Amino acid sequence: MKTSQKIIDYLKEHRQANTQELADYLGITDRGVRKQLLVMLRKGTLTKKGHPPVVYYQLSLDPIKESGDTLPTNIIREINHNFLFITPTGGMLEGVGGFEVWCQKHNLPFVKTSHEYVSMLKRFSQYKKLGFINGLPKLNRTYEQVHLDNLYYLDFYSIDRFGKTKLGQLLLYAKQSQQTTLMSELIDALAPAIKRLIEVKNITSVGFIPPTVKRQIQFMSVLKKKLHLKLRFIEIQKIRSDVAVPQKSLSKLADRIENARHSIVVKDSSEHDNILLIDDAVGSGATLNETAKQIREKGICRGKIVGLAITGSFKGFDVISEV
Repeated sequence: MKTSQKIIDYLKEHRQANTQELADYLGITDRGVRKQLLVMLRKGTLTKKGHPPVVYYQLSLDPIKESGDTLPTNIIREINHNFLFITPTGGMLEGVGGFEVWCQKHNLPFVKTSHEYVSMLKRFSQYKKLGFINGLPKLNRTYEQVHLDNLYYLDFYSIDRFGKTKLGQLLLYAKQSQQTTLMSELIDALAPAIKRLIEVKNITSVGFIPPTVKRQIQFMSVLKKKLHLKLRFIEIQKIRSDVAVPQKSLSKLADRIENARHSIVVKDSSEHDNILLIDDAVGSGATLNETAKQIREKGICRGKIVGLAITGSFKGFDVISEV
């Protein structure tokens, strides 16, 4: 009997189990169990709950039909690389297995929808060059005066019909769950692209846009620490008002511009060459544009100001209200 089937039979009887319990039952090493569990998670056969050191595995509520082999190789490759479905119970289902569960929950035909999903990915991928999406045209359409020289996204926050992208979901749940392990996994995936942009644009100084919502663990602080950048940092502060009003709660562009103007302060007074401003998500771009404006007005940048968002909106002015 295959190891995967033994795990399924065990979970049918015991409902849930951790890695050590399965290793004892199967008579194999923890490493061997983890390798098998990873495959089954990606196929959507299992879900997991909790986070290290307390993690339990159980069978998916929706059984997966083994129909992935009916898809062409290129379709399977694209879905495995791009798709992530986070279940209502917090399970992370990646690739074809996760996509099949998502189709079942939305009562959609798996094969037909798989082709439609990859076609949608291709439509949006035309905006990505060398791993970056140019967000400056969107900013130019939104504002009369743009103070950034460049604006890039690593990915869109969401795409038509299929909702949040893989990166959009990871960012959302990393912040909301307050799990440093999930934040670290996300940052490890982002770091190569961020460092490549720093090299290509000859960046000498970096500023991290501070958050408005107070959380015990701030994602941007973890990002700054884990990137290990040997560059100068620009001091940017968020002013705390009587009532904290996050950008994401404002639906009007004028309100977002006013909010950014009265909440962002560039405290730095030293001179810099090329500056990179990093934000987690850009809906309107008001915060990044206002920060760049203050840097210009202070006359502390001798080079260019480049904005970088982990995720950004596709339309001229979208409200990303979750991140």
